[in-house]
Amino acid sequence: MIYHLVVEPEWRRGQAEARYTPARFAVDGFVHCTGDAQTTLEVAASYFAGIDGRLLAVELDPARIDVEVRWEDPVPIPGGGIEHLREGRTFPHVYGSIPLAAVVRVVELVRVDGRWAWP
Repeated sequence: MIYHLVVEPEWRRGQAEARYTPARFAVDGFVHCTGDAQTTLEVAASYFAGIDGRLLAVELDPARIDVEVRWEDPVPIPGGGIEHLREGRTFPHVYGSIPLAAVVRVVELVRVDGRWAWP
């Protein structure tokens, strides 16, 4: 499985015609994802530490994604942290909108001692 982090309102806005496209897709040209649960929390700490709303981890089955998925070097988003960046670590980048049929589950992360955690 791979994971995509998104705040709840963006998740809802990004869905159309049985597909999901995040707001940053037009800027980045791909959907940012992570390859495991621990990295997902590290990315949450780097990019979503200051949000007040609901943070969702969208679990995706790459076998159900009908566009190219490439494992590549990280592409940091301006203003984000570096907690998740390590030499040699690659991330799955999805080069197109994601079919909602690829969504295995959507989990709301929780805060524990000021950090994001799996429920």
